[in-house]
Amino acid sequence: MRAVIWDGPDRVSVSTVPDPTPLSDTDVVVEVRLSAVCGTDLHVSSGHAPGMRPGSVLGHEYLGTVVAAGPAVRRMAVGTEVMGSDYTACGVCWWCDRGQHWHCPHRQFFGTGGIFGPELDGAQAEFVRVPFADTVLAPLPPQVDPAAALLVGDNLATGWIACERGELEPGQVVAVIGGGPVGQLTSICAQTLGAAAVVVADPVDDRLDLAEEHGGIGAHPDDLRAVLDELTDGRGADLVVEAVGHPIGLELALRVVRRQGIVVSVGAHTEPSWPLPLAAAFADEITLRFAIGDPMRARRTLLPLLGAGVIDPTFVISGTLPLAEAPTGYARLRDRSAMKLLLSL
Repeated sequence: MRAVIWDGPDRVSVSTVPDPTPLSDTDVVVEVRLSAVCGTDLHVSSGHAPGMRPGSVLGHEYLGTVVAAGPAVRRMAVGTEVMGSDYTACGVCWWCDRGQHWHCPHRQFFGTGGIFGPELDGAQAEFVRVPFADTVLAPLPPQVDPAAALLVGDNLATGWIACERGELEPGQVVAVIGGGPVGQLTSICAQTLGAAAVVVADPVDDRLDLAEEHGGIGAHPDDLRAVLDELTDGRGADLVVEAVGHPIGLELALRVVRRQGIVVSVGAHTEPSWPLPLAAAFADEITLRFAIGDPMRARRTLLPLLGAGVIDPTFVISGTLPLAEAPTGYARLRDRSAMKLLLSL
């Protein structure tokens, strides 16, 4: 089959690799209809995080049709149109029983080498093997736009869980640091949950314009505190979501959150340490949390909202390319001429 593979730092190609087959009784193989290129793929392909090896198949957002299934698979029979999650979970351990799938001891993250656990080939390919299919996959609802369903598998679930972890209450003021796909989708999730105002901070004007087109308030990072002070009589944001994955984002978050406010970081951090301004955080009683999206839990809420048209996340998609043009897609995301791209088979 054809697949997008990692050739080295900032180098990807489309190559022929062996077709996957079920390796355990709970596996299925999905013929991929759509996959995507996102910021995590750029981070992985940059080579800055240890755990990648040349030849690794990339990609973690996907949907398609089940074409082979192990004998223990019950819900995802051959022929089922399915939507995926970006990582796996067994569905039966202590962590999964609590809806905390990221901490499942059997977790594997599609298409990220060994960065987040044992390697599992990704979904920027004609076929992908999915372990624990009855937990990881869900039937694709016919009333939901496939592109929207694909976004539930990572970015939209991350935005929703950021608001959930931030204990967002109706009427609160939210700041989102980072206007990429996760930041944009966090903004519309916060609005759906009743935020009085959502301010999206980013240095790129086009991203600020996009946030404003979809109900947010755009602000350059240097102006964020002033905008929030005007909205809150100088208190600062009730909730700040950091969606950059860099210490500079966390530092800004702590400067703009109100006393007794909550900061939730959903950016993918790789720095081993960071100097928390401890005395100020203590005196202001700041809560700092980290969150990783959980499509397996969030889709129960998000799919009905998508089906009813309450949320439409597809505005973050810049376009669709054939799988063969995936390297072009990576280059466009790298130079920020696109925000998120789909790959079609």
